[in-house]
Amino acid sequence: MSRYRHLRIIQPALFNRDTIQTPGSERRSAITVDMGIQTALWGGIFIVEPGARTGIHHHGKQETIAYVLEGDCLVRWGERGEFSAIARGGDFVHVPAWLPHMEINQSADHRFAWVVVRSTSEPIVVNLPDDYWGS
Repeated sequence: MSRYRHLRIIQPALFNRDTIQTPGSERRSAITVDMGIQTALWGGIFIVEPGARTGIHHHGKQETIAYVLEGDCLVRWGERGEFSAIARGGDFVHVPAWLPHMEINQSADHRFAWVVVRSTSEPIVVNLPDDYWGS
């Protein structure tokens, strides 16, 4: 038996939309245990269409690293949504575990898309109430 594992290439047609979603966005899993890949991570694509915003959510114990493929995204975060910043194509984003956040696409005609990698293999998404930040 070889000590090496098999390299896997997951083409976009195989990305799985049957993963935990947050209203206003679409997650597509690419690297998951459910796809028969032995991994301690979760990887996929995250898309928000023009003019849409996600609900407020967090990813439990998972840290998230994202690379912005295309578009601009206003990210809000914090216990009261008190912080915000713009992530643009070419930027990396780090979201610590348990951090409430939301993504907002302010463009009227361009989606944004991120490549996302999470620190555990299970897809954890905790959607919070719309009034979580009191607004």
